[in-house]
Amino acid sequence: MYNASSMNINLPKLAFLLSVFLSLSFLAFLTFRSLHKATVLLPPDLRIRAGYSSYDAYIERQLNKTLNPKLRHIWTTRDWNRKVKVFSEFFNNLRVGGFLFNNSKALCIGARVGQEVEALKRVGVDDSVGIDLVPYPPLVIKGDFHHQPFDDGSFDLEFSNVFDHALYPLMFVREIERTLKPGGICVLHLSLSRRADKYSANDLYSVEPLKELFKLSELVEVRRIDGFGLDTQVVFRKKNN
Repeated sequence: MYNASSMNINLPKLAFLLSVFLSLSFLAFLTFRSLHKATVLLPPDLRIRAGYSSYDAYIERQLNKTLNPKLRHIWTTRDWNRKVKVFSEFFNNLRVGGFLFNNSKALCIGARVGQEVEALKRVGVDDSVGIDLVPYPPLVIKGDFHHQPFDDGSFDLEFSNVFDHALYPLMFVREIERTLKPGGICVLHLSLSRRADKYSANDLYSVEPLKELFKLSELVEVRRIDGFGLDTQVVFRKKNN
C-alpha cells in the first residue's frame, strides 16, 4: 500500500545522500583535474618520464635509491667530507652574492643524509634543516617535497638539487613558493646538458619552464656550475606582494 508519510520521511534523506554524492563526485573531479594539470600542462622543455602507474609506484621507485644500503653507506662515509666541502663553497658564494646570511632560516629539499645541511651549519647558518622521504636525524626530517610539512612563509632560503626527481614539478614549485617568506630565495641545481639519472621523474632542457612555474618569484641569477653531475644553478627571489 502507498504510504505518503513514509515517502515524506525518506525524501529529505534521499536529497541529503544525493547532495553528498554530488559533492564527493565534484571534489574527486577537482582533484583529478588538479593532478592532470600538474602533469599535462607543462612547458615544452619540461617532460615527465613515463612508467609510473600511481603515486605509490613513484614513491616506491624513489625509496629504492634512498634506502639502498650500499648508497647510504657511501653517502655517510667516503662521500661525506667531499660533498660537505663542495656544498660549503656553493653556500659561501651565495653569501657573497647577498642571498644567504647567518640568520637565514634554510631548508634543503631532498637532502638524503644531509650533507648540504651540514655544510650550511659549517658556514654559519645554524637554523637549517633538510627533508627527505627517509629521515636522517638530526639533519634531515621526514617529508615529501610535493607536500612540505611546514607552515606558509617559514624559510628565508630553500635549496634543492633534486628537481629532476619531482613527478609533479608544478606542485614542487608551489610548495617552495608557499613556504618561502616574501623576499625569500630559492636555489636549484639542475642538469640541462644531459639526461639525469635513472631515478629521475622528469627531464628539463632549459631554464624557460622554471620561469613559467615560479609564478610568485623572479629569476635573479643563472650560472654554470660543476655540482655532482649538475651543470646549472638558478636563483629565484619570491616577490614581496
